[in-house]
Amino acid sequence: MTEIRSDIPPRLDRLPWSRWHWRVVTALGIAWILDGLEVTLVGSIGSVLERPDTLALTASQVGWTGSLYVGGAVIGAMVFGRLTDQWGRKKLFLVTLAVYMAATLATAFSPNFAFFALCRFVTGLGIGGEYAAINSAIDELIPARVRGRVNLAINGSFWIGAALGAGLSLVLLDPRVLGPQLGWRAGFVVGGLLAVAILLVRRNVPESPRWLLAHGREAEARDIIARIEAEVEAEHGKLAPVTSEIVLGSRVLPSFAKVTHTLVHRYRRRSIVAIALMISQAFFYNAIFFTYALVLTRFHGVPEGRVALYIFPFALGNVLGPLILGPLFDRVGRRRMIALTYILSGIGLGLTGWAFMEGWLDARSQALCWSAVFFLASAAASSAYLTVSEVFPLEMRAVAIAVFYAVGTGAGGFAAPVLFGMLIETGSRGAVTVGYGIGAALVILAGLLALRFAIDAERKPLEEVAPPLSSDAGPECNSVTNAKKNSF
Repeated sequence: MTEIRSDIPPRLDRLPWSRWHWRVVTALGIAWILDGLEVTLVGSIGSVLERPDTLALTASQVGWTGSLYVGGAVIGAMVFGRLTDQWGRKKLFLVTLAVYMAATLATAFSPNFAFFALCRFVTGLGIGGEYAAINSAIDELIPARVRGRVNLAINGSFWIGAALGAGLSLVLLDPRVLGPQLGWRAGFVVGGLLAVAILLVRRNVPESPRWLLAHGREAEARDIIARIEAEVEAEHGKLAPVTSEIVLGSRVLPSFAKVTHTLVHRYRRRSIVAIALMISQAFFYNAIFFTYALVLTRFHGVPEGRVALYIFPFALGNVLGPLILGPLFDRVGRRRMIALTYILSGIGLGLTGWAFMEGWLDARSQALCWSAVFFLASAAASSAYLTVSEVFPLEMRAVAIAVFYAVGTGAGGFAAPVLFGMLIETGSRGAVTVGYGIGAALVILAGLLALRFAIDAERKPLEEVAPPLSSDAGPECNSVTNAKKNSF
């Protein structure tokens, strides 16, 4: 194994925020907007697809399309996550977006349930792969001092897509515009065309120099960092010199046995925290979001055609939470803020459930309460993705993201809608409140685990948070000295 001493990671971390970083964030962060658009659009048109003049689906078939999308996302995360560590971040964030684009455009031309369901499954494959490829690339390209707030803001952008999906459904399904027969198809065309535009932008994002180093391609890594620095210097002037280095060795992709040993033994506590954060936030979110319409229509009498309007305040709280609270994850610290947002989210949901059970809420106040709760919960959920993407070694970062995303989405994404669907079917506010209590208890427990065992990763280089597997001695001099101080 050839030993490499490199100053490239400290050079990336000392860069001032620049137009280059904005391009990276825009090109890569669109994945979450696309996911939000997909989920909300399909949820909004579910009843439309049951019409005889569209696809004439049954309610069961509509439900299966949602399950197949989630199943595809779980499989896509695992398959593409492994390939991301093997083939590189750039190759996979181009491939996964292309898969999403093709499947979404094909969905618009679905003639029947079988074709529609297949397209939803393949779309899920692309979105699941996006999570692993994009989170890896973002963490490895963004400076350590702002990694937390950037990651949270990008993950929270899911709800921009949710609002876009709700707005699209209201406009396109309107009989004065396209109407139900063509409107649902046009929605998927819009999603596919958006992906085409982003694919053109994303081609200019470079491969992660950190990944190139880990695979023995130091010359390519140096060429990329030199081009990045030249562009940043043209905007900000001469950069401060970097004297620190890390030591790592060139190694092939770690085996599944090595990955398993690292997760289960070397970083057991980190894995327990990560899985608790991911499962609890997935249950928490899916419990509310996938039953949002049912609660509004059955308990508050909201007409089905107006349910999408209530998505907007919900989405607003979810977008603003990571944007406003994100900087605190870099300043106050990961462990404290993860615990605070998880615990307060649980308390907020518990209180909302109590008010709902007592009949104190109408449709508007229910939506406002959810918006307030998810202002906190959105930051909490985003911090779960941040945690799994930064606390494991470089060589297995993408597959670690994939594992915890798959477990969290598979467990929380499956159990929560099924449980809440049964509780809502009872027609009892008390039964639904029990479900809210379960979700609240899960996130509070996860928050307490984070407070005790989470890693203080704020403003630290990735190599210091989790030394590369290929480095026997661990990182040397990981902190960046004499770096130019620049705010985000």
